[in-house]
Amino acid sequence: MATMTLPSEVQQQWAMGRCRFCGTELQRTFIDLGLSPLCETYPAAADFHRGEIYYPLHVYLCEQCLLVQLEEYESAENIFSDYAYFSSYSDSWLKHSENYCNKMTSRFGLNEKSFAVEVASNDGYLLQYFVRQGVPVLGIEPAANVAKVAVAQGIPTLERFFGTQLAKELVAEGRRADLVLGNNVLAQVPDLNDFVEGLKILLKTGGVLTLEFPHLLKLIQLNEFDTIYHEHFSYFSLFTTLRIMEAHGLKVFDVEELKSHGGSLRVYACRADCNAHPLQSGVAKVLADEEHAGLDSPEGYGHFAQQVRETKLALLEFLLTAAKEGKSVAGYGAPGKSATLLNYCGIGKDSIEYTVDRSPYKQGRFLPGSHIPIYHPDRIRETQPDYVVILPWNLKDEVMDQMQFIREWGGRFVVPIPKVTVY
Repeated sequence: MATMTLPSEVQQQWAMGRCRFCGTELQRTFIDLGLSPLCETYPAAADFHRGEIYYPLHVYLCEQCLLVQLEEYESAENIFSDYAYFSSYSDSWLKHSENYCNKMTSRFGLNEKSFAVEVASNDGYLLQYFVRQGVPVLGIEPAANVAKVAVAQGIPTLERFFGTQLAKELVAEGRRADLVLGNNVLAQVPDLNDFVEGLKILLKTGGVLTLEFPHLLKLIQLNEFDTIYHEHFSYFSLFTTLRIMEAHGLKVFDVEELKSHGGSLRVYACRADCNAHPLQSGVAKVLADEEHAGLDSPEGYGHFAQQVRETKLALLEFLLTAAKEGKSVAGYGAPGKSATLLNYCGIGKDSIEYTVDRSPYKQGRFLPGSHIPIYHPDRIRETQPDYVVILPWNLKDEVMDQMQFIREWGGRFVVPIPKVTVY
């Protein structure tokens, strides 16, 4: 694969209507999901009279570098400075994070003399496991309300957005990292080039960078259209990720395929001039899978919109049938992805009476756009709905295990993605 070199003006900034990586004019639609409010803005009842702002969920494919992306309708500062997502409320995600820390410590020999930095460290959900092993850490988290939780747990955290400026400041302080990690943050970065350049700057010569993000191949194959929302600016294949890394002096030496978030990649990279990490077979395997699916050319992306429409119709048909039969329907969870699913499908509280969530931050509020009320999980037992729609379908096993008691009154679970399935 040829290395892509970016013109200097693209390295500095990107313009609306142009690819945020290579600067090519965006003309090809990947999918148009209509209009939706920001997915992590949970209004209170008192906010209703002010209305909500709806933004286009029109996703484009860059025909030059094949990056799938949304335009930036709202700044990252407005989206992430106060955030409703706390990673620690998912037991399975905590276990995933603990396993990651154990693996990195073992594979790369991290110890008390190492330094690990997590970009978008949220509430300290992951770094806590490095701290327990005596590995010095630093979290970087722009959301003040979330960073405060991490600091309270004794995890050093900078309340900043990450980019080249912060990376240079840390290097000037002698704080280059042996391990830099970013789990589910790459998609949330509007200025990709500044962000990735900062990752390289922060990394020691022999250091390792790991990035986890939902795999575009799985998004397409498993019809995961609800993972498209305004907080996710970009959607990555390995093919495009390699080009982005190479353009900034980084090389990918290994890739793992993960089950998290409906199918993710964990990409391992190092500085291009580092020879300490030999190329692993996982890279070629994933690239071959993407090529087989047609993701190495613009034509391979054309069928996605039709399968999304079919899922919308199937979900609406299920809810209409349930209503006609007098069945009650509740939701479980208030994840960001629910905003896309419900607003695209036109589903409101006349179809799903309420949803529940473990996060106190969301309880007593409403889902954006649909205005479905959010309660404590105890509400499920109190009202005994006939169906519980699992909105964070990627956690369906965890949710079904926690809420197994709905079987006592004949309740059943509904998972909407990749297709409507009743359990």
